[in-house]
Amino acid sequence: MDNSLLEKQLKAVADLNRIKLLACLKNSEVCVCDFVDVLGISQPAVSQQLRKLKEAGIITERKVGTWKHYRLVEEQTPLMMGILEQIEPMSTCKCETDCTHVVVQGNKG
Repeated sequence: MDNSLLEKQLKAVADLNRIKLLACLKNSEVCVCDFVDVLGISQPAVSQQLRKLKEAGIITERKVGTWKHYRLVEEQTPLMMGILEQIEPMSTCKCETDCTHVVVQGNKG
């Protein structure tokens, strides 16, 4: 594994908020609006946390209308597979806003 990628992934998972995001994503794809309630922080702050996970190659996103939906990357590094196995899945909250999003089960795009 590239040492730069190793560093990015370790830094990305060394934060409780990002671990909570990964716990939500273990069940399914999640709309960004759902994470605001999970973390109890603003949407821009949530987006910053998601950006760090995306830059580390752990998650990916897709746009649905004006909303972004996030999911785990299907092919994880051995390091991330081991870490993800240790994270207890967390059910996602229901969107309190009128985002009319669709949640896709599993990691299929």
